Amino acid sequence: LDESSRARFAALAEELALLENRFEQNVLDATDGWHLDVVDESNLAGVPTSVREMAAATAREAGQRGWRFTLKAPSYVPFMKFAKSRSLRERMYHAYVTRASEMGPSEGRWDNSEVMVNILTLRRQMASLLGYDNFAEYAMETRMATSVAEVDEFLSDLVRRARGHAEDELQALVVFARETDDVCDLQAWDHAFYAERLREVHFAFSQETLRPYFPLPRVLNGLFEVVHRLFSIRVEPVALPQLWHESVTFYDIVDAAGARRGSFYLDLFARANKRGGAWMADAIDRRRLPDGGVQTPVAFLVCNFTPPVDGQPTLLTHEEVLTLFHEFGHGLHHLLTRVDEPAVAGINGVPWDAVELPSQFLENWCWQREALDLIAAHHESGDPLPGDLFKRLSAARCFQSARAMLRQLEFSIFDLRLHSRFDPDGEETIQQVLDDVRASLSVAESPPYNRFQHAFSHIFAGGYAAGYYSYLWAEVLSADAFGAFEESGIFDSATGQAFLNEVLEKGGVESPLDLFTAFRGRAPGIDALLHQSGLA
Repeated sequence: LDESSRARFAALAEELALLENRFEQNVLDATDGWHLDVVDESNLAGVPTSVREMAAATAREAGQRGWRFTLKAPSYVPFMKFAKSRSLRERMYHAYVTRASEMGPSEGRWDNSEVMVNILTLRRQMASLLGYDNFAEYAMETRMATSVAEVDEFLSDLVRRARGHAEDELQALVVFARETDDVCDLQAWDHAFYAERLREVHFAFSQETLRPYFPLPRVLNGLFEVVHRLFSIRVEPVALPQLWHESVTFYDIVDAAGARRGSFYLDLFARANKRGGAWMADAIDRRRLPDGGVQTPVAFLVCNFTPPVDGQPTLLTHEEVLTLFHEFGHGLHHLLTRVDEPAVAGINGVPWDAVELPSQFLENWCWQREALDLIAAHHESGDPLPGDLFKRLSAARCFQSARAMLRQLEFSIFDLRLHSRFDPDGEETIQQVLDDVRASLSVAESPPYNRFQHAFSHIFAGGYAAGYYSYLWAEVLSADAFGAFEESGIFDSATGQAFLNEVLEKGGVESPLDLFTAFRGRAPGIDALLHQSGLA
């Protein structure tokens, strides 16, 4: 680019960053700006005790009596899964899917409609300045995938494989709801509730059944032991005099030679004015210093788990254990790098569609008996996870998995179309793009007021623009990579060392395909993912 074009590109990038921040702030404000107060305990039928206690504590903090439920995940998700009150589930759902939009309780107060269009316009202009037809084409230049067409075909192939299974899964829910509660018009706010009840019927357990076996301190110690066995590293707590919240902790990662490889902050609990979700963020990159020494990397690992209540430890669901392992996998990728050039150290320079490999890879240990013996123990008795409960957990792994995959495909295809075919200056709206995608692949209808896209922070504020497919792309890599441990033993030190050397330590220095091939001895294949998802 000439000097004028470079200045224009920089100005567009600066404006884009401001808009992305505004999008995220609108989502946060809309999430914090609504709550459901319940004073009649009969309306809480089905809601687990732990969730009620958290809601009671939230109400007390606000000076209210009864229970207060919010749109933050630790409150919203279990309410939608377990609350028997259909009308209250509908109210929660309506508030959640209209966040930061022109619809719903806030009615435009934090509306992201115009923000989304402006973000897409700026991205398109930036791509055009660089000579690309669209932003997705520009984004593929630094991806493992070689073209938009390749990603399109990858996603279309998964749709073909998953859709029939998803239709069967939805029909099972429809029949179950009709036969158990005479519900003949299954709605969006019913899906999670009846899926959880059907899981209980089929497998005689729910996420709440498992919660007593996953006290957070035990899970953390187990996680640290898992990575110690895999990669010969130790995680050691470090007392810091000042942190941004009393619940935040800090740790060093030390290798077998006693050298500090990196450090991380752990911020695990939901609280007011904290962004929702879970993520890893790099704070300091590894680099070679002028005196020849090495600046070791630092990361933030952030979740939104239920805080401890009344002196009791936080008890996680198995899904939350998966989330913790996922983010820690990202952290290891950044902290264990051996690359001294910051631009390609850790997660830097790693193609976006490969960056999820270490995170999804580490999740696999949450399903293994040998690893669960390290992670799980009853918070009162200390008993290990019972064998029959483990069998039921394993059997339920693929429960409703095709519908879950189809939902990820919906997000991925919507994202790709917005950034490859959508013209912000044309007549088609963002809502119409989403409606068309849903019509082509979804098996269940969404209410017309659903404004999911208005809170789709991943692509409008979180770095996944034209890259949401990366989750599914990396699932292929992670399932196949874990296959090496299934062959050699899940704690085989040689295999763990190979993954450390060929993937975690290399950062963005080499192509992910070359790194994967060096580890696995061949290119990745889709069969492991299909088997893991129950679609084979």
